Amino acid sequence: MTRRIGSKDYPEGIKRRAIHLYTEEGLPACEIKDMLGIYDPKRISAWVRQYRQEGEAMFANKRRLSGRKPRHENLESYTRRLEIENEILKKVRSELRENMLVKRNIGSSTTSKENTR
Repeated sequence: MTRRIGSKDYPEGIKRRAIHLYTEEGLPACEIKDMLGIYDPKRISAWVRQYRQEGEAMFANKRRLSGRKPRHENLESYTRRLEIENEILKKVRSELRENMLVKRNIGSSTTSKENTR
């Protein structure tokens, strides 16, 4: 689910406290909003609803549980990929440098012994 621009992600502790105050203490969402500095009281109701449906699983890191592998599985494969990338960049740089020198006519002499007399 995409988030709105400017929306705030509240820490787990604030969510837990808000859910506790709403369910156990029976405080209204507007009062909890003021106590904890939450922008929208509807957010508290959504957290309570989600907590009732999912329980403690609501606080699990959803990104880790989504089945995606971490970007860099291990240090060796990451290092090897960077080494290959570095080799390619060095080759491209040397070719560009050669082309630049040819365009500026550096490194090749157009003068001959006949012209230097």
